[in-house]
Amino acid sequence: MKKDINFSKIIFGGNVFGWTIDLEKSMALLDYALEHGISSIDTADMYSTWVEGHHGGESESVIGEWLKRTPSNREKITLITKVGAPLSETQKGLSKKYIKQAIEASLKRLNTDYLDVYLSHYPDPETPIEETLSTYAELLAEGKIRKIGASNYSSQQLTEALTVSQTLGLPKYEIFQPGYSLVERQEYETQYRPICEEYQLQVITYFSLAAGFLSGKYRNISQLEGSARKRQLEKYFSEQGLNILNTMDELKDKYQAELSEIALAWTIAQPTITAPIASATTIQQLSSLVKAMTLKLDTADIQQLSLVSQYSSQ
Repeated sequence: MKKDINFSKIIFGGNVFGWTIDLEKSMALLDYALEHGISSIDTADMYSTWVEGHHGGESESVIGEWLKRTPSNREKITLITKVGAPLSETQKGLSKKYIKQAIEASLKRLNTDYLDVYLSHYPDPETPIEETLSTYAELLAEGKIRKIGASNYSSQQLTEALTVSQTLGLPKYEIFQPGYSLVERQEYETQYRPICEEYQLQVITYFSLAAGFLSGKYRNISQLEGSARKRQLEKYFSEQGLNILNTMDELKDKYQAELSEIALAWTIAQPTITAPIASATTIQQLSSLVKAMTLKLDTADIQQLSLVSQYSSQ
């Protein structure tokens, strides 16, 4: 087992595996990602319960098939999965009993005997945090997980969990996964960043391209008619959202880069961000993520993007 956990500059979002792309396409993308330096993969046991006929575990099973075909890849990747989101009425939460059951199912699907990072996907108000952290302590001691983290916790819940760790000498959440992008900065920067800095948490961000808005593909709200993404995207069509796209348009030629690459490069450049998570369903999209990892924006351009995306402090 590797000693240190190193995240690649971009983390491959595995929600697409077994959902919008089939097994063979997923295999090809995983091969390409690893060959080109994207060695961290984020998934969850609940991917993709939202699809009719799916029960969760579909994404993990695809990654597991990839590792079964090329077992040597396991030591080359940082594998992140999550527990706690409801798979059914009886499969949910962060109780000791359920976590012990869920991790065995995830390890089996993923064809591995350990996870690099195990995240509490959602808080569980019905289970004391010390029960959850004590369970993780057992799994860490058994070598089944290497680090723990949390996602979708409120700032109060995150602070409480970190305080309980300190007070009771239990393992602490070392990784936090918030939503964050050029068009969605305020919650992380005002509520979570101070906590992540104080407790030295690594931060891996989801919705890093704002459901595709920051790719520049959508320029007019009328383009969303009939789109499954309409509800996710329409809130970004503000004056500020369009100004952000226009500012990136001005940088496109200078860097010979796509808008999504510029948006990800800005996120990577933020001092408290370890790595953004981004998905891809084609080799072309994935090669764009690879380019984003090495794209270095000038300080003045980072500042300009930060200025145009600045939220009101009111």
